[in-house]
Amino acid sequence: MKTRILRVGVLGAGGWARAAHLPGWQRDPRCEVALLCDVVRERAVDTAGQFGITRVSDDWHTAVSDPALDIIDIATPSHTHFELAMAALAAGKHVLCEKPVAYDFRDTRRAAELARSRGLLTKLGFTFRYSPGVQYAKSLIDDGFVGQPYIFNGYEQNSQWLDPQVPLRQVDHTADQSVLQTSSLEGYGAPIIDIGMWWVGAGYARTAGIMRNFVPERMVRATGRMMRMNIDDGDIHLVEYANGAMGSIQTSFVTVGNYPGVEARLYGSKGAIICRLVEEGGVAEMVRLATPDAVEFKEADIPQRFYPPGGHPRESWRSLFYANLIRDFADEILAGSGRNQGNFEDGARVQEVINAVERSHHQRGWVTLPLDR
Repeated sequence: MKTRILRVGVLGAGGWARAAHLPGWQRDPRCEVALLCDVVRERAVDTAGQFGITRVSDDWHTAVSDPALDIIDIATPSHTHFELAMAALAAGKHVLCEKPVAYDFRDTRRAAELARSRGLLTKLGFTFRYSPGVQYAKSLIDDGFVGQPYIFNGYEQNSQWLDPQVPLRQVDHTADQSVLQTSSLEGYGAPIIDIGMWWVGAGYARTAGIMRNFVPERMVRATGRMMRMNIDDGDIHLVEYANGAMGSIQTSFVTVGNYPGVEARLYGSKGAIICRLVEEGGVAEMVRLATPDAVEFKEADIPQRFYPPGGHPRESWRSLFYANLIRDFADEILAGSGRNQGNFEDGARVQEVINAVERSHHQRGWVTLPLDR
């Protein structure tokens, strides 16, 4: 029986679309990028030429309502995500959206509810959830390797903006600079918060966190000049999970280290797992395991079944992890089984944590979740 082809409209033709989204879709033979849309038409035309895409547009309204499309992929600046996602869902499209869907968890929840009411599937750009190593680790957890989860430690950090001359992107340079604005916590914290709840198997019961602005003046891409930018470029928070496990999460883009800078550690009653997603020595990731009778952590081989077709350990994390994300979304849509991991509901839970840590920092105390109970 011939496999149905999923026709995709990609909104946004910038760097991340070129590095991850478009290669991911084109890698899966069940998918076709039928339309590329960007508000800067020249950018859409140039990128479409690089990837052999025949249709381009600079009108997102027309793109999301195109009856020929099955999926809308949103790879635009973050402040546009909510409007585009809601419009695409209202038009009956499955939606892949880069994080966050919205800055307020209640808006993300609204988008999730709309998708559920329309029978549509959604997917967040939680890229690192789909690394072969993270997926393998989760399968071990599900099989009981860790036992009862006790402690989760998560890190997402690198030195991408340690140099203040490197232009900042996707920041609101018009914001009130007397108030610390959330940046690393939202952009870098979301994926490791997601992995933590996924591995532990529970949401947050309460949290306490602090954020810091270590580099106060930076080059801003939108203005082309150095500006005072009171943003969190480093943060740490503690978490008590609803099932009694506890954890700590640290994110920053001014900590020296290579990309993507993710490390997840889970310690339990029967074993422990460390998954390190850092390109070192030409390898994108590493999984290490330990047990009570063999306490020295040893590297484990990641089975080939956790890689996308043609994937291998020395591939760039950008294309490797995103190819797995695309493959999983296509699997979910075509199977029609109702399975849908890393969706807008997961995104709402992650955004609620981010909002809770923000509140904790400003109130200087523990915050209980859910926030709207």
